[in-house]
Amino acid sequence: MTLPTREAAIELLHAQVKDTYQRTHALMVATALEGYAVHLNEPVNLWFTTGLLHDLDFEQHPESHPGPSLQWFKEWNYPPDLLHAVEAHAYGYHEFKTLPQTKLAAALLATDELCGLFYAYRKMNPVPYADMKPSSIRKKFKEPSFAAKIDRSTIELGVQHLGIPLDEHIANVGKFLAPLG
Repeated sequence: MTLPTREAAIELLHAQVKDTYQRTHALMVATALEGYAVHLNEPVNLWFTTGLLHDLDFEQHPESHPGPSLQWFKEWNYPPDLLHAVEAHAYGYHEFKTLPQTKLAAALLATDELCGLFYAYRKMNPVPYADMKPSSIRKKFKEPSFAAKIDRSTIELGVQHLGIPLDEHIANVGKFLAPLG
């Protein structure tokens, strides 16, 4: 099994993903997963790379995401944990039915959509992530009309499989995103 270097993964992201929001989202998820990897004493590069590349095909293949990415990752001989996490993060979409079986998969599922909520909150209230109050994010989480496309049920499913309370997860992600400003 091979895992690209951080630099190679970033180059791959930039070659495949042109949309600024999608690149920002990928970096947010990667940074949050890197924080979780440190917090849980897991392989940092695997977790960062998984977060960075989890939506690699979304811009070009939204109707079949993450199917094309999974095929590419298999061809590139990426680690099974990365493949499983990317597949499980699509639980309930495009007929994907794989539940998270690893901490990495659970963390990706719990973090992916939550990063979108943090992004939307920052657009409304442009403060650094470190200055965002978890209680404010939680309040917006409870408002279905705020960032309505964010699937809150996948966040809840992810934290259930990760084994931590939602409020703790929100606080963790806010802390982990702090280096992004």
